[in-house]
Amino acid sequence: MNKPFWKIAGVTLLMGLASLQVQAASSNDFVDAATEAGIAEVVTGKLALEKSQNADIKKFAQQMVTDHTKANQQLGEIARKLDISVPDEAALTDKVKKMILEWREESFDRSYVNNQVDAHEKAVELFKKEASSSDKPELKAFASETLPTLEDHLKQAKALQATHAK
Repeated sequence: MNKPFWKIAGVTLLMGLASLQVQAASSNDFVDAATEAGIAEVVTGKLALEKSQNADIKKFAQQMVTDHTKANQQLGEIARKLDISVPDEAALTDKVKKMILEWREESFDRSYVNNQVDAHEKAVELFKKEASSSDKPELKAFASETLPTLEDHLKQAKALQATHAK
């Protein structure tokens, strides 16, 4: 198939996963959206570690893998305590990988960094909403505690975008 199509489709999927249910109507919606966005961050971070030749992008990608893996584990524990199901990580990981395999090498860094800005803008919005209006104290605390890290990720992604994605 046409590589630009797959590149656009991959970026669209990742942005969609990162912003799913930004208007999270319930705790279940927040858990689904945050888990899916977190998994997408880990998968794309690992891909950036493999494909990028840029040290700054690789450092940022490793931070995304580390931070989002930790957050995904914390959210999973909270969800289990609250008897809220979480999306199937393996199925979602496979879906994300299939969509991004066709990214062209020469534009990978730009695609990755631009996606990180979009994904983190949407994640910050999602977590702010949950932190201010959740009906579950555990999820409200998780969102409040995780929000500063997401805001820092957004700041870093915007700095990378300014230097690497133009």
